[in-house]
Order: sequence, then C-alpha cells, then structure tokens
Amino acid sequence: MEDLGPTVSSFSLAKQGFAGAKAEHWNLSAKQLYDQALARGEGIATDKGAFAVTTGLHTGRSAQDKFIVRDSETEKTVWWDNNKSMTADHFAALKDDMTAHLQGMELFVHDLHGGADPNYQIKVRVITEFAWHGLFIRHLLRRPERGELSDFTPDLTIINLPSFKADPERHGSRTETVIAGCLSEGLVLIGNTEYAGETKKSVFGALNYFLPAKNVMPMHCSANVGPDGDAALFFGLSGTGKTTLSSDASRTLIGDDEHGWSEDGIFNFEGGCYAKTIRLSAEAEPEIYATTQRWGSVLENVVVDPQTGVPDFDDGSLTENGRVAYPMDYIPNASETGVGPHPKNVIMLTADAFGILPPIARLSPAQAMYHFLSGYTAKVAGTEKGVAGTQATFSTCFGAPFMPRHPSVYGNLLRDLIARHGASCWLVNTGWTGGAYGVGERMPIAATRTLLNAALSGALDGVEMRKDPFFGFEVPLAVEGVDAALLEPRSTWANGDAYDAQAAKLVGMFQENFQKFEAYVDPDVNATAPSAA
Repeated sequence: MEDLGPTVSSFSLAKQGFAGAKAEHWNLSAKQLYDQALARGEGIATDKGAFAVTTGLHTGRSAQDKFIVRDSETEKTVWWDNNKSMTADHFAALKDDMTAHLQGMELFVHDLHGGADPNYQIKVRVITEFAWHGLFIRHLLRRPERGELSDFTPDLTIINLPSFKADPERHGSRTETVIAGCLSEGLVLIGNTEYAGETKKSVFGALNYFLPAKNVMPMHCSANVGPDGDAALFFGLSGTGKTTLSSDASRTLIGDDEHGWSEDGIFNFEGGCYAKTIRLSAEAEPEIYATTQRWGSVLENVVVDPQTGVPDFDDGSLTENGRVAYPMDYIPNASETGVGPHPKNVIMLTADAFGILPPIARLSPAQAMYHFLSGYTAKVAGTEKGVAGTQATFSTCFGAPFMPRHPSVYGNLLRDLIARHGASCWLVNTGWTGGAYGVGERMPIAATRTLLNAALSGALDGVEMRKDPFFGFEVPLAVEGVDAALLEPRSTWANGDAYDAQAAKLVGMFQENFQKFEAYVDPDVNATAPSAA
C-alpha cells in the first residue's frame, strides 16, 4: 500500500467531541512516527533499525479488564456469559474523564481500514498517546488511498491513553486498567495499558460483532494460498502456530491472524502481522526472523542489548509473549490484495498440553464443528496476564475472548461454508508428544510442516487411516518423512496405561465443556463427541 505521509484531514477531534489536545498529528508516515517515538524516548532503535519498546506491567492482553456496554442494541445480541458488561452511565463517565485527560496532550491520529474486501471493511480511527502505538497500528491495519481520507467518517473510533487510570467505582471497571467498547456508538476506550495488542484486538472484536449480520464469518485464523490457487485457513489461539505455519515460502501469505469468509471468498482484516518472537531463529522461521532485521518493525517486550542494540529472542525475562509487528510487505511472498478464493483446506491448530492428540487427524464436517466450538488448546505463559507455564483450556471458536456473539452463530456459519464449498478439515496438534507438558517434548515443527504439506497437496487423501479409539477421527498410519511413532501417540509414552488414563481424563474434559453447546447444534454434531468407553 502507498505510504501516504502527512495528510490534512477535513476532520478534527473536536468534531467528535474530543477537543483540547495540544497537538493532533494526522496520518503521519512510518518515518515520521519512528522519529517522533525516538525523540520522545518511547523506545530504542536496534542495530538493524527496528524499534524496540517495553510495555511495563502489561505484557499481554488484560482479558479480565475488557467490557462491552450493555444497552438496548447489545442486550440480546451479545454472549454475556463470555463478555463482561458495563452500563451506559459508567461508559459515559469514562468517556468524559478520558476526554478531560487528553486536554493539553500531543496525540497521534490514524484513519485506517479494517478488512481488505471493500464490501465488508470498516473505517477505523485510532487516537494514540504514544507515537509508537501509531506506528504499530499503521503496520497492523490497512491504509486507505489518499483520496479516501478527505471525507473519512469512522465506523469505529479507538482512543488509547496508557497514562489514564480508570476508577472502578466511577467507571464500573475491575481495576485501573480498562478496555471498554460501546458497539452502538462505535467507540472503544483503552486506559492504563501500554500493550499494543489491545488496540488490534479491539478492531477484531468489532468485526466479530458486525460481520455475522452480513452473513460473513469472522475468523481468528491465518490464511495462505498455493500456486494452484488452493487456499488454506489455520485456526488457533496465540502460540499454536498460526503465524509460523502460514508463513511458508512456497505459498502466498494472505494474513497471519484475522480473516473473513464471505460468499466471494476469504479476506484479511489486517495489513500487517504481529508474530511471537520467543526463541525465534533464522533457521526455523526465516521469513518472520527477517522482519526483525528490517527498519521500522516494532519489537515489543524483546530484550535488546543496550550496548550493541542486538535483540535476544531466547531471553524471556520480560515475557514469553515478546512480539514483532510489521507491515505485510515485509514478507516476500505476501499477497498484495489480502483476498483469496474459498479455502480448499481448513486447519484447526491445538497445543495439546496432555500429549494425547496425534499430530494430524482428518475431521468430518460434523467433527469440524465440534472441535471448532470446543476450541481445545493451551494458554502459553505471557499471552494473557496471570497465566504461568502452560495451562490446558477450552476457548470456543479458537478465540473466545474476541467473540461478542454466541459461539453457535460462528459455528453454524463455518459449518455451512465448509459444506457449501467442500473444504477438507484437519486437526493439527503442535503441542506435546511422549507425555504431558513437563514430561514429554514439543511436537517437532519439521514433522508438523511435513504433515501439513501432505494435507495441503492432497497427498493424504489416498493414505490408509486408522480411527482414533477415543476421538473417532481418522489418523494416517504412515506419512513419508515422519516418524511413524508420532502418528500413534500412545506408542510415544513410556507407559501405555498412563496414556489411556490421561486420554480418558481429556475425553471427560471435552464432554463436560461441550454440554453448554449441545442444545445449539444438530444431533450429528453431538454424536461426534469423544468417548472413553
């Protein structure tokens, strides 16, 4: 996309009711934001010119401090079992106090798009206190053409003021940290957190609310397309491999995290990537590693040698959730358009902390909906505040924190799209083998890539499969280039009886978790539930 540079907007923040800033910098170029951030002491330049920042207390999303305003519009449309509510009065007080807080401040304003498909994109205005937050979101969202800025009217406005502290009694927040969205007003207010991912995910949350009403499936997934036009989706939570596995030099990257699936095909919500960096290496992930060596990439909570300016991606002392944010064109094989055809393959990634699931399994459409609604995976230390080690969890739709509507809305959309377009579905375990976390080892990434390539190429279509005794899905007996033992998880354990006992426990967890969805799905989906019998 064109580097627009400074652009005069016909709008001012006063027209939206946010008057009083000392200065408003509208749509600055990447270089201007980089220079401003350096001059303001917001971070440091690395030896290769990336911009490195630390975010203090919050090095991941503050999921417990996120709220949606409960009003006449959202009362019956938001899944309140999963989303914390805030009253309209509390939000109004928060808005008033944040407006008062920005008086005399220097602000950075960006008008951007969420969504590569113009038929479904939303216009997003992001107002930040930090220049580097402006650089970050400029990388992550999509930049309009110059002519589109003269009459830009936002569908969603995000105000991010890390120096603002909420008052739980006055604002209805849990702590001094707050991420509050009023969907009917199209406004998100963020305070007391410097973690840039909050801004990115606020856009995603809004799209997850708006798009299903247009019969578009919003997805927490990465996507790429092969040379023959065979598109693939990769669902999964942070740390399960969405970014790593979709960054394949032999395939064109559409995007690494957030997409929509409409009647016309798939499209990226974003214009950049936000990849984890812990233990990142040029050998294992060359495309992503190369972005950390580029001018203007934002390194968030990555340890940098103060003398040499060299990042140390093996040092997790700040957090296991270190990140690099970069524009899509920093990936050599990235799509210029951000759109693709209907997917031929749908991959559901899980990091199985118990070491029970095979590295790959083929799912029927009903099984795909079951596992999509289950969203079994593991939370990795640092992805959310308060998570230590690795914890097994169920996160419906592989992204419950970002889902305003009931999971059945997304599950039924996905099942209909899979059936209509004949996509093959696969469950891929990037977690543990040979035992549970702490005993076994992480699944070899080389084996995962080999299995994925076989699935995407169609090579698995004709291989002999076995039926898993606990989960009922099909697992290849042998795949060239992969240790056959990996395909039979029980054989990798020192004690087969211990595997059976742990598998039975995991089955029970699946069954208990899915009870809340049983009334919302067809009988054939319920029939795919795993069994320990």
